[in-house]
Amino acid sequence: MSLDSVVAQELGPAVSPEKTEELIEKFEGATRTVPGVRGWIISGIAVAMSLFALYGAIAIVSAPILRGVHLLFGLALIFLLFPARANGDSWRTRVGWSDVVLVLLSIAAIGYMFVDFDKFIYRSAVPLDQDIVFGALLILLILEAVRRAVGWHLALLALIFLVYGLIGTRGLIPIELPAPFGHRGYEVDRIVGHMYMTLEGIFGIPLDVSSSFIILFTIYGALLDLSGAGKFFVDFSFAALGRKPTGAGRTVTLASFLLGGPSGSGVATTVTLGSIAYPMLKKAGYDKESAGGMLSAGGIGAVLSPPVLGAASFIIAEFLKVSYLQVITMSLMPTLLYYLSIFLMIELDARKFGIKAVQVETPPLRELLLKYGYHLTSLFTIVIFMLGGFTAIMAVFWASVVAFLLSFLRRETALTPRRLWRALEAGSKQVLSVVATTAAAGLIIGIFTLTGLGLKLSGIIIDFAGANLFLALLYTAVAVWILGLALPITASYIIAAVMTAPALIKLGVPDYAAHMFIFYYAILSEVSPPVGLSPFAAAAITGGNPYKTMIMAWKYTLPAFIVPFMFTLSPDGVGLLLQGDLAYALWTTVTAMLGIAALVGGVGGWISQRANLIERALLTLAGLSLVYAAPWTDAAGLALLILGVGMHLLRTRRATPQLVN
Repeated sequence: MSLDSVVAQELGPAVSPEKTEELIEKFEGATRTVPGVRGWIISGIAVAMSLFALYGAIAIVSAPILRGVHLLFGLALIFLLFPARANGDSWRTRVGWSDVVLVLLSIAAIGYMFVDFDKFIYRSAVPLDQDIVFGALLILLILEAVRRAVGWHLALLALIFLVYGLIGTRGLIPIELPAPFGHRGYEVDRIVGHMYMTLEGIFGIPLDVSSSFIILFTIYGALLDLSGAGKFFVDFSFAALGRKPTGAGRTVTLASFLLGGPSGSGVATTVTLGSIAYPMLKKAGYDKESAGGMLSAGGIGAVLSPPVLGAASFIIAEFLKVSYLQVITMSLMPTLLYYLSIFLMIELDARKFGIKAVQVETPPLRELLLKYGYHLTSLFTIVIFMLGGFTAIMAVFWASVVAFLLSFLRRETALTPRRLWRALEAGSKQVLSVVATTAAAGLIIGIFTLTGLGLKLSGIIIDFAGANLFLALLYTAVAVWILGLALPITASYIIAAVMTAPALIKLGVPDYAAHMFIFYYAILSEVSPPVGLSPFAAAAITGGNPYKTMIMAWKYTLPAFIVPFMFTLSPDGVGLLLQGDLAYALWTTVTAMLGIAALVGGVGGWISQRANLIERALLTLAGLSLVYAAPWTDAAGLALLILGVGMHLLRTRRATPQLVN
């Protein structure tokens, strides 16, 4: 094969840094950049939010105060940074008087809680008139903050659930809903008291996770980014993966994993890396849609990869009452299978489409490692601290301290006071959409617990599936996919977990497997037709058709859509989550890897050469058999795999001309 020597500097980025920021804003929400004194005030509020979170990690702060102050900071920054409407040009630099009023109202609504806090928390069942006023005000402020920072879809959904809580024979809206959705109904005072004055609503588990876990991880990611870790990860990936035809695709996938882990955002990873790497993919021979599909598949994979998974993973730990280290452990094998499917697809494409090798001019790998290799410690520092007995909160706190200290090994990466300020500011700004999402999720969960809707939906799912586990899993996957059309990953997971996890658990799925199933489909919804944010963002970089790009992203991740069924359909499948007997867990993983490889060959239509219809059918059946964890299906799958590969090799050898001496 030919070898094109490509110099990255000559190609230039696919889009300018300004365009990159614009694309991230388009898909993740537009924010202001306020100059002058007002800008410094906003920056100071963001830094104060990060400092308070760091203080909360090492000091004893009561849960209501930690969550309340965290929400107050979040609301204030959302109203100051996210415009009510992004029209014209002035919104980018001007904070309106209405925004300031909303900040003051937020201070009043949350500050009121702490005026007489000891009495406040004990009168939730019979709130005073002023309790109702300030509680209703906070609910309205949260809905507006969600609309600005996340989108009107989640705000509308939360509002619908609040209205649902008011409907009933004894509620504010005296209408009797048909079974099984009917309930007694509640007055405004009961709804507000439950949401505002207890830890069952706004200040429940989701906001707790945001205030105690997620913000610490966004601060950690910002410290890594400002110390140059992001640039190192990209350069390291470019220098490490050689000159083979598959090098371009493998480089992008590895860089996505390294770059996206700390960020936790599939869209930001896709856009940031795509702006750098798309010229290389284009030179290698990938068309616009294939390149975009690969970028978005790698970007979303970063969100489900340890050691820093997406925000929903912390909520899993809280829902299940397990350590974050256990969530990381359960994610290891599914992550391996996800990237195995992508790498196999890359190998297949390189053979099918004649992808060319590309050499990108970067510093030698040895030089990179000697100068900046300490950035790789971010991949295991948190895990090491947790293995040493630290909680996840203390582990990420001390990992942040380590990242700060290591930055001073090189002058150009040192977190000087100016850079440290910017990192603390960025850490808070990156968590704002999560603050809004978790507060809205608290409203929704509060209605579920108050009305008993969760148990009713669980019964509906079981009845609708006819107590068939496969159908229940399929309906759950579809439900998460539908939620993912309009909601971010965290919100999709929380709502689906409350709605569907009890049904799966009743049908015999272990609770941890049920939650991991929902978690993975919440993430995969970002690359699922008809609306996938990561593919749309990638298409904006490559100039390809967004819908064709989405189909290509689906192709690269298709085997990964089957992985969640592997560890839920069969009791033996939990071995993929490294639960149960270790020997059987390893055997389950090996057969799953063979199953993924068979599915890639069957779906992609290529083994050593192009496969015919019979060979593809055999490989597809083999893959489906191997991914179901049971001895008889493993045996059948291995037999079908051997038969399919054997037929292919026999046919292609006969078709190859033989040399005659």
